[in-house]
Amino acid sequence: MIRYSEFRKKEVISMRECKRLGHVCDLEFDECKGCITKIMVPSCCGIWGKLTDDTVIVIPFHCIKQIGPDLILVDI
Repeated sequence: MIRYSEFRKKEVISMRECKRLGHVCDLEFDECKGCITKIMVPSCCGIWGKLTDDTVIVIPFHCIKQIGPDLILVDI
C-alpha cells in the first residue's frame, strides 16, 4: 500500500519517449472499487519550465508499467 504523500513525490517518466513528464499532482479513483483510475501530471510550457500553464497530462492507471521507489514508468 502506498500513501498519496509518497505517490506525489515520485517522478513520472514516459517509456516511449524516454522523457520526464513531471511529478504526480493529483489522482482520480473509483470510490466503489477503492482503486486509482488515473494519475495527473502538470504539463509545463515555456522556457525551462519556468512559465507554466494550468493543463495537466491525464494518464490512465493501466498505462502505468512500474512503480519504483523514486519514479513511475508509464507507456503513453
